[in-house]
Amino acid sequence: MTRYHTADGAQHRREVRSAPRGPVPPTIVPNPGAPPRAARRDRVPGGGLASDGAPPRGRLGVCAAPRGHPLHHPDADAPTGDGSPAPGRLDDLVAFGPAGTIERRPGAVAPLRSATATSAGGIVVRIEEDRPSLVAGLRRRDGDRHAGTWTLPKGTPNPGESLEQTAVREVEEETGLRVRIVAPLPSIEYTFVQGGTRIHKTVHYFLMEPIGGDLDRHDHEFERVRWVRFDDARSLLTFDTERALVETAAGALHGPGDPGSMPNLNPGTTAG
Repeated sequence: MTRYHTADGAQHRREVRSAPRGPVPPTIVPNPGAPPRAARRDRVPGGGLASDGAPPRGRLGVCAAPRGHPLHHPDADAPTGDGSPAPGRLDDLVAFGPAGTIERRPGAVAPLRSATATSAGGIVVRIEEDRPSLVAGLRRRDGDRHAGTWTLPKGTPNPGESLEQTAVREVEEETGLRVRIVAPLPSIEYTFVQGGTRIHKTVHYFLMEPIGGDLDRHDHEFERVRWVRFDDARSLLTFDTERALVETAAGALHGPGDPGSMPNLNPGTTAG
């Protein structure tokens, strides 16, 4: 069915031409003996009459489907002939309830399941010439459309591990350095969808220092690992949450009256 806008009505007005057997009658002559009928515009579902402008009452009603006329195409996969999708089944979308009311069937999209996840990682810091640097890694995932993400090292706990043990192990594996925890840092929380599940993840971070190792020994999780000055990390790191965490760590590096120092940090320690 083609729909027209009322503003285009003039172009559809044509002269009514007569049929071959004679002119088209101007009006339909009613049977004088027929009983009067109520105007169709006054009929509303649920019984009773309503005048124009009266607010609707109850649920919208529909007439029952005519007998002998199915509600859907007998072959839902049959081609339409014009390239449009097959019509499908009308009763897959709606159901006729009591008194001819339409009841919408539940949607085909199931609600997402919810789950939680936990990771732990760290900001590994070294100080050279009173200027702190941290370790960041370039991570690429399958299907990355961009140049990857620069991020802090972190990972998932193994069974039986504490958060501190997980943080140390993951940082050592992903950076190639041997590290120790100096102080806890605030955690980061975010939500993402994976495999039809909405996952709320919490990442626990710790301030760390290197005690050995080499960046060249990092595992496959990072394509590249490097030291970066704190001032440069703000523009290098991909995620806002991690940039904010670096700001917090920078504040922890400066003790009262001792700028450029970190609690319990050994300034002479170097690695990778």
